[in-house]
Order: sequence, then C-alpha cells, then structure tokens
Amino acid sequence: MQTLCSLRAPESANDERFDSLARLARRHFGVMAALVTTGAEDRQRVRTCDGLTFSNTARIGRFGDPWGCADAVLVVPDAHCDERFRDHDLVVSAPHVRFYAGYPLLALGGGVLGMLCLLHDQPRELDAAQQAVLKELAQLAANMLAREEADANLQWELDALRQSERRMALAIAGSGTGIWDRNVATGEIHYSTGWKAMLGYADNEVGNHIEESYTRVHPADLEYVKATIQAHFEQRTEAYEVEHRLRCRNGSYKWVCSRGKVVERDGAGQPLRMIGTTTDITAMRVMSEQVQQTAELMTNLTNEIPGMVFQYRRLPDGRSFFTYASAGSRDIYGLTPEQLAGSAEALQAIIHPDDLPLYLASLDASASGLTPWHLEYRVQLPARGTSWRQGDACPRRLEDGSVLWHGFITDVTERKQIEAELQVFATTDFLTQLSNRRHFMQQLEAELARVQRSAGHCATILMFDLDHFKAINDRWGHSVGDQALRHFAAILCTQLRKTDAAGRMGGEEFAVVLSDADIDEAMTFARRIQGELAEAPVLHGDERIPLATSVGIVAINPNDASAESALSRSDMALYRAKRGGRNRIECY
Repeated sequence: MQTLCSLRAPESANDERFDSLARLARRHFGVMAALVTTGAEDRQRVRTCDGLTFSNTARIGRFGDPWGCADAVLVVPDAHCDERFRDHDLVVSAPHVRFYAGYPLLALGGGVLGMLCLLHDQPRELDAAQQAVLKELAQLAANMLAREEADANLQWELDALRQSERRMALAIAGSGTGIWDRNVATGEIHYSTGWKAMLGYADNEVGNHIEESYTRVHPADLEYVKATIQAHFEQRTEAYEVEHRLRCRNGSYKWVCSRGKVVERDGAGQPLRMIGTTTDITAMRVMSEQVQQTAELMTNLTNEIPGMVFQYRRLPDGRSFFTYASAGSRDIYGLTPEQLAGSAEALQAIIHPDDLPLYLASLDASASGLTPWHLEYRVQLPARGTSWRQGDACPRRLEDGSVLWHGFITDVTERKQIEAELQVFATTDFLTQLSNRRHFMQQLEAELARVQRSAGHCATILMFDLDHFKAINDRWGHSVGDQALRHFAAILCTQLRKTDAAGRMGGEEFAVVLSDADIDEAMTFARRIQGELAEAPVLHGDERIPLATSVGIVAINPNDASAESALSRSDMALYRAKRGGRNRIECY
C-alpha cells in the first residue's frame, strides 16, 4: 500500500510570496485547502497553505509519487474508494481528506521543484479545463521559485565581486558582461575577450571600427542607440545607458544592456574617449516577459472571480485607500478601481449609514490587534437599492507603521434574503402571520427580563380563546375556521403597539404581552378587541358569522421563575372566563 509522506513543515506563518496563489487556488476550485510545497520527495517544505493549520499540513504530505509523473495532474477523486489510501489516518480522521489533486512545480531545465496541491473533505473530480488552470497556477509558482533562485544566484555573484579586483575580473568574464573602450576622435573601438565571447566570436573575428560595430545592432534599435550616444556626447545625460539587440556570430540576436561614460574631453568639451560595458540581459528579458505574463494571468484571474479582490492600506496618520482593486469593484461597489484608489470617502459614501460606524470600528479593531477582518454590511448603490456585502481580509503591519490588508469582498445579498425568509418561517405562524408559540415565548422571556431588571417597569399577559370555535368548524368547515382565525389575528394587529407582541399559541388560542401596561390598561385592550369582534363578524358569502372571545389577564411578576409560570396564570384566568359563560374577561 502506498503511503502519505510527511511534510517537514515548521509551525510558522505562510510564505507570503505564495499566499495569494494558494488563496486564489482554493477559492477558484472551492476546496477545503490549497498548499504549495518545495523541495524534493521526503525533504519537502510547506511554503504556504490556505485552509488548514500548519499542524495539519505537517501530516498531509502527498498521495502516490508525483515525482514519477513529470507532466500530469494527479487526481484522487475519492480516497475512500481507493485501496491505496482509504485506510490512511488522514482519510479516516481529521482533516478527513477525500479528494486530492496535485501538479508538480517543474523547473525550466527539468526536474521537480515542489507541488501545488488541492485537498477537500468531499469527493469530487477535475474536468479538463480545471486541470489546465491547476497546471497554469503550478507554473506560476514554478516561475516564482525560478526567480527566487535567480535572485539568490545574482546576490552571490555580487558578493563575490567585492572580494578582490582579480575575482571581479573573473566574475565579469563569466557573467555575460564585456568591456569596451572607444576612441571617439578616430572612430576606433576595442572589445574585451569576454565581450566577443558573449556574442560567440573569437578574438580575431571582431574589427575595431565603430561603423562595423553598428552593423551588429538590430536595425530596429540602431537609431535609438545612436541618439542615446549623441545625447551623452552633448552632455545632455550623465551617462550612456541603453537596452538593445546585438547580432551574434550565428545570426541570432541577444538582448544586451550597454552602459558607458565619456572619460576624456577636449578644451571645447568634445568627447575624446568613452569606456563602457555590455551585459547579456537575454535571460532577464525572458524572465521579465514571464513575470509580465504571470502578472497578466493573475490580473485576469482576479478579474474573473465573482467578487472583488483587494489590497487596502491605512497610513499611520489615519488616511486610508485601496492600493489595488480588481475589476469586480464595479459589481460590488459600483465604483471603478481608480475611484476606489482615490480615497476611502468614495466607498464610505455608499455604505449604509446604519452600518458605517460598525464598518469603521471593525477596521479599527483589525488594525489595532492585527486580527482577520470579517464583516457583513449593507451598501446602497444607485438604481440597485440596498445590497449585502461580506468582507474578509488579513492585515499585516509594514515597517513604516501602516497596516496593509489583503482580502476579498463578495455579494451575499441572496444569502441574506434566504436567511431572512428562513427566520420568518422559523418564527411565524403560517396561517395568521403572528409569532408562533416558540417565538412568542422568546419575546415573553425578554419582557420578563425587563420587568426583573428595571424597577417600576410593568407588563401584562392576555390569553384569548375564540368562543365556540369548534361549532364554526363543524358547521361551515375548516376553511371558514381558518378565515375566522386570520380575521381575529388581523384585529389583534390593529390594536398592538410597536412594543407589544402577539402570538398564536395553538388552535384557537392567542396570547398578547403588553409592555409597560398594568391590569387596567390590559382590561381596556381586551374590551377593545371584544368590541371590534362584535362590530366586525366574519363574512361567508351572504352569512355573517359572529365571533366572541374569552380573555384571561395576568400581570408579570418580577418573582416569576420563567415566562411559562406567568403564562400558566393567564391560562387559569382564561379558564375561569370560559367557565363563567364565555365572552368574558377575568384577571388572575
């Protein structure tokens, strides 16, 4: 059975250079976690992980042997169905890995630099398009590693140059840099051996006249090169520096950077001698193009993701602004990235006034504690009304004391609407649209807490029961009975204040809690309800169906152990009213 090799991951923060890539991969594929590792086989190191703690990634490792699949996506759709992995502890226990996909980070010269991995706790597949995106993201990571290696090599070379003049000369000879010395007056130019070798020439294959030198310059670059030299001759620039192409001995062209300076002039200021260097920058140009392509890919990816990817900075003096916003800002905020980059005021102007203080306070708290920012808030967009947004970002403090957030804003309006609908379903009686028993009891508990907390605050409970309701159902049917219940609920609602609450307790029983009202006020309320019922019977065709109600009233006592105990007393009062002949009001 194949095993999961452990990653020797330190208990430390992610490698920030790869953080955005991992977050992008995780959100694009909608998986539990995405991570980038570097190193070979059992010496892998986690460079970044999004979605799991390092204590988990230290055990995750890899499935199979990705070092044996040079250019293929390794996909395990469901580890439970794969005999190689279904008994592994990471499958049967936390984090319960069910799905795995990985692609090696391939070096330009061959070999594997590491892996880009996707993990999920549910089975799934990757189609061809998704596999192609995974490959592209892995290549981005590989390019970043290649640039890292190139930078390290360059730094090593610069350190070596400082050791001695002899070692400097050796380094120049082997680093693709050549030296030239031009006699401006005679038109002669002499090149070092390294300069000639850089273009593939032997010492005796390059002439020493400037006109021959110009024949090696790419025709498209020649006028620019000459103009730059002339500007320095005329002392309009401190030095001569230009990037251009030179033809090699085999006919191909290399990109070079030529730098030079006039070191001797005559009495009239005319140039006599100029010394300079030519450096092969072909590899750097290729790398620059790759970086540009990578940047374009990242920009395209962030622009295609629903929502807005952003970078937000707050300076020590309190000023703040977006240093980056993806094209999704138009959908999220109705503003262009340029408008957001101007200042924070443009955004604050569209945040709902009731939510703006919370929005600002949440950013303050995130900045002061360097804690992740998470907030759901409303925005008001022209012609689109009020919408809900959810923001998530991670802050870090910069050397100058400012705070920089990297994050993501999504539109959660539909989810919030669903939540509101579910809240209504969970708290409302479908037939009467009053609070159901469970929600009414919560409101009653809150009112009891106010009575117990505030001296002098009073409240009363009224329990209503429609008299002879069974007879209505038996004679006219349940549909007319439902109509009677809705009719009574509507009358209750017309008499309620904003501070009061009403609920259907079951069948034909209803309860009302009157906040800041004593027994006398409750009696008046009950009589109004009975009067409204008497004046407004239920209409069924040509028939007028009279309704009457018995009422039990009780004052909420601060010593009540619970809302149920107060409600039970109102039930007793109601029972006395019905036993006393119905259509009566009794107080406990």
